[in-house]
Amino acid sequence: MGIAVLAVMAVGVALMLTRVLPTAFALGLLAVVIALLSGASLAGEENSVTAVLQNGSALLATTMIAVLLGSWLGTLMSETGIAATLVRKIVEFGGERPAVVALGVYAVAVLCGSITGSAPAAMLAGVVGIPAMIAVGVPPVVAGGTVLMGLATGLPVELIGWQFLSDAVDLPLEQVRAFQLRVFPIALVVGVAYVLVEVRRRGARHAWAVRAATARRARRGDAPWYALIAPLLPIVLALGLELPIVPSLLAGVVFALLTTTRPGRLGETAMRSLYRAFDVAAPPLVLFVAIGMLLSAVRLPGAVAALDPVVSAISPSGPVLFVLVFALLVPLCLYRGPLNVYGLGAGVAGVLAGGGVYPVPAVLGLMSSYGQVLCVSDPTSTQTVWSAQYAGVRPEKVMASTLPYTWVMAVGVLTLTSVLFLT
Repeated sequence: MGIAVLAVMAVGVALMLTRVLPTAFALGLLAVVIALLSGASLAGEENSVTAVLQNGSALLATTMIAVLLGSWLGTLMSETGIAATLVRKIVEFGGERPAVVALGVYAVAVLCGSITGSAPAAMLAGVVGIPAMIAVGVPPVVAGGTVLMGLATGLPVELIGWQFLSDAVDLPLEQVRAFQLRVFPIALVVGVAYVLVEVRRRGARHAWAVRAATARRARRGDAPWYALIAPLLPIVLALGLELPIVPSLLAGVVFALLTTTRPGRLGETAMRSLYRAFDVAAPPLVLFVAIGMLLSAVRLPGAVAALDPVVSAISPSGPVLFVLVFALLVPLCLYRGPLNVYGLGAGVAGVLAGGGVYPVPAVLGLMSSYGQVLCVSDPTSTQTVWSAQYAGVRPEKVMASTLPYTWVMAVGVLTLTSVLFLT
């Protein structure tokens, strides 16, 4: 039966890779089929297909609320000019020095990546940052890659990411946060190395590959200096005062509103930006509903019993093999592959954790390492597509530029995981 479940998963991957079905639809269909193969009944409060659909759709509810609030804060940062002001200040400071400007935009991207993910975060840093980098001579492919590497560096301190990993592997948020904070220095070192090495290696190229689209933003004026700390506030509250994620993000939203909006327009701005945030958050929300269903399916007793012997037999044992094998499998998280943690990879992680193949914290480390790679280098990720196209290059070129660095980043996180949890 375990072989049959794995075969169904392989079919699901094929459907996603060939774009026959959107990822969310394929994951939902997989959840139903796996539940049936695992001996679940069609209806009932437990161990049934309806229970998988009902309970699974809300399994990642806290993550989904965090996604909406993060999107709300990101929308406010865009509407009120906070993100654009941050980039402009850095460009003014960097002058004509490509490496300094690129490092400044990279720092803004880290901030944006810590608030929200995907294309909205790339837009916050990139709409002004990518043209600014290209204008001072940073090659377009490096300009797009710099924004993406910044997002990946911010990912370990992204509050939404903590909540998703906590829900996905059923691990207390405190443990997820402690591990992700150890991942951050690895991501920071590799990200800074990418900016410095690639800017120097490729040399300055003065070309304007991006259509001017910032005139309206330039006329808007800068946001007040004290409003620029809005993206940092939720992180400080969550780390310093250990507030839960949802109130931390809400505090950031309220602060951004109060420091950038006249009192008479607070209500209108709040509602308009909230409605826009729903549009921004819709794609990940749909995906998280489907991932929740899949996680519920692979956690069914029948699925665990069927998959455990098969997965245990093919999973590498020992800390060294863990690093070597999963480092070689890194490309399988690209192109919506079977180890994409925002796709079928979440189900694989559920099998590894639920079957006790590895300690749950080790599964967390595996998901975190692959998440760093696909955040930057997956040519099908929305943030990669947007950044590459906005810089005037193909997403595959950005993948070729960034993958050696994100692969090293993944190996670093896998090694950290092995040392902490497998030795």
